[in-house]
Formats: sequence, structure tokens, C-alpha cells
Amino acid sequence: MSKTIKGFSKLSKSAKIDWLATNFTHDPISFKETLSSYWNSDKVIQQLHDEFIENTISNYYLPYGIAPNFIINGEPLAIPMATEESSVVAAASLVAKFWSTRGGFKAKVLSTEKTGQIHFFYTGAFEDLQSYFESNKQRLLDSTNDLTHNMRKRGGGIQAIQLIDKTNELANYYQLHLSFETIDSMGANFINSCLERIASQFKKEDIEIVMSILSNYVPNCLVRAEVHCPIDELGKDGRAFAEKFNQAVQIAHIEPLRAVTHNKGIMNGIDAVVIATGNDFRAIEAGAHAYASKDGKYRSLTHCSIDDETFRFWIDVPLSLGTVGGLTTSHPLAKLSLKILQNPTAKKLMEIVAVAGLAQNFAAIKALITTGIQKGHMKMHLQNILNQLGATDVEKTQISNLFKETTISHSSVMTALKKLRSMS
Repeated sequence: MSKTIKGFSKLSKSAKIDWLATNFTHDPISFKETLSSYWNSDKVIQQLHDEFIENTISNYYLPYGIAPNFIINGEPLAIPMATEESSVVAAASLVAKFWSTRGGFKAKVLSTEKTGQIHFFYTGAFEDLQSYFESNKQRLLDSTNDLTHNMRKRGGGIQAIQLIDKTNELANYYQLHLSFETIDSMGANFINSCLERIASQFKKEDIEIVMSILSNYVPNCLVRAEVHCPIDELGKDGRAFAEKFNQAVQIAHIEPLRAVTHNKGIMNGIDAVVIATGNDFRAIEAGAHAYASKDGKYRSLTHCSIDDETFRFWIDVPLSLGTVGGLTTSHPLAKLSLKILQNPTAKKLMEIVAVAGLAQNFAAIKALITTGIQKGHMKMHLQNILNQLGATDVEKTQISNLFKETTISHSSVMTALKKLRSMS
């Protein structure tokens, strides 16, 4: 038996599965049945999924839900969310309904600049390098004309190119720093293609090109989402709620240990919409967390204020999103998500995603300062626990009724189920 193999990528799907089943499982039949049970019965769709990545053997499903009742800039929207975490969709839906009667969410794109860099080393005099760059700047830009033609027709393209001296941080290290506008495309392939073309033209003795790549840190591709209302509209004891809520946000602003979990909750909402629309949630995560550290300390992405009897809660977050290209136009559910969202532009999608993050954070803080986070979360998680324990539909109903007003934990549910079964 060999657990290493040459030419795995050249094997058929069935051959890949046979090799895995033989070498890495104790129950090959069950292994194959599980994998095949997640194949799409539509062969065209399955082939599409097989071609998204390499060495595919099955599909990995995430639940796809809807959070209704969002009002964003006066427009009612139902937001699709793809996530495996209990309570995320429910929390977003409850917050959407709450704010729908208090003016809804306001959102605005503040900027849409994306960046890329050509990283290189140069051992000569900086004055010579600067002179070479200035005299060849237009030629470098012109070398991308065939790549940027269509993007320029839509109002995008390369916005600027700069020579950056980083030798004070790393000996002989420089950058060509470029800014881009990619309109409705996320633009990763476009940006990287432009960078590599310019790098190939940027030749001079003693210049050593290391790499050319876009940056997923996009502090100038920024969107703001907010909610606000008079304090007395927050419900009973509105002032006490507002003040405690504000304190919770302030804690996340100054305490990194809290800020990480605080921002993780924001990303629960953001990632779910990003995934549902076929965008790159890993890039969004990296950029958001970098932005949370922009002043040298990791802080909350959301902010809160109480001024003139008005409660205000908002988020500023960098989001590089697209509504054309990539999975957004090839994955059937991503295309469907965009249709549900009324075929938004990239800017509009930025606003929607930022609102989802803000809503999720409002829900989490509200729970933390009132009932505690576990009550609502574990109630939603109850069905997962019962599924893990193999409960029947009848048992699920009985256990759900039993725990309506009782604290839920895995051990308490397991004990209750055992007791129920012993009585039957």
C-alpha cells in the first residue's frame, strides 16, 4: 500500500476516489457512497463544479439562506447568505426587521481604489533609478493598452503609477506602486496582468524584479454603512441600552482580545454574503483585519456614538468586490444571488455586504449586553445537536419543547434525549 502517488491529477475522478478509498479509509464502500451522494444529478452543473478547482472528487455544500426585511437606502432587499454557522441568518433577519421601522440602513461607498505592486531590488544610485522611471513612465503605462482597452471604455483602468523607496526598511528594496479602478469587476486577474506586463518592460541594469502582485489590502476601496435613531426609539430603557451598547463598542476599540471576536462576528455576516455572491471571502477577511490594525493596534471595525439624544452605529470597511467575472458569472447560485439582490453594481454590492456585517454586529452586541450570547445561539444550534445524536422527528419536537425556557448545552440535550428514550 502506497500513500504517495505520481500523476494523481491525471487520474479520472473515479480512479482518484479508488486510490483514496484504498489508502486512506477503513470503509471504502461508505467513503465512496458519501462522496457520490453530494454529486449534482445534473451532469452539466457537476462538470462545472469539477472544473472550478483541481483534483475534484465531490462537492462540499454550505447552507444557503435568506435574510429578509432589509431596507438599504430606502430600498427593500432580501439578502442571500451562505454559511454553516447557526444563528447568523436568524440574527441578521431580526436586526433587519428591527431597523426597518427606524429608518433602515444607510450606506455609501467612500472610495473604490485598488492597488498592485511590482517589488524589486536595485543596487545603484536612487537618482539614476528615479530618472529612469520618470523618463519611461508613459511607456510603461502604454505597454498595457491592449489589456486596459475594455476597462478604460467602462471608465476604469490604471489610475496612477509611483516609484516607492523602501530602502529604509529593507536594503535596496523598491516598489512600483499602481492604483486601479476596476468598475464592476473585482479585478484580480486584470491587475496582475497589467503588473506583469509593466514589470517585463521595466528593465535596467541592477534591477532585480522579485514579484508582481495585487494587494488585498484596499483601504481606499472603502464603504460606510450605518443606522441611527432617537434613543427613545430603541425600546424600553432605551438610554440604558444605548449607553451599554456604546460601552461594548468602546471596549472592542481599545481591547484587541475583545476586538478579534467582535470583528469575527462582523465577518459572519460579511463572509456569508461574499460567498453567496461568488466573491473571494479570504481576500475580504485579510483586508478587513488589516484595516482594523491600520493605526498600529487591532481595533473594532464598528463605531458607536450618542449625540443630542440620537444613537448612531456605523462601520467603515474595505471591500473589493465584483459582480462580473469569476464565480459571479459562472456559479449558478452566485448568479442567482445577484438576481435576488436586483443585479447590483459592484458599488451597490459593497453597500449590501457592509450592511450585513453591521447587522450581524448589532445582533451580537445586543445579545451580549442583554440575554447573553449563548441563549439565542444555542437555541439555533439545538437542531444540530439533535442531528448529531440521531434524534427522530418526534424526538426533535419533544426535546425542542422541553428546552424552550431551559439553558441548552450538548450534555444537557444528550441527557434529556437518553431519558426520553428510556421512557419509551
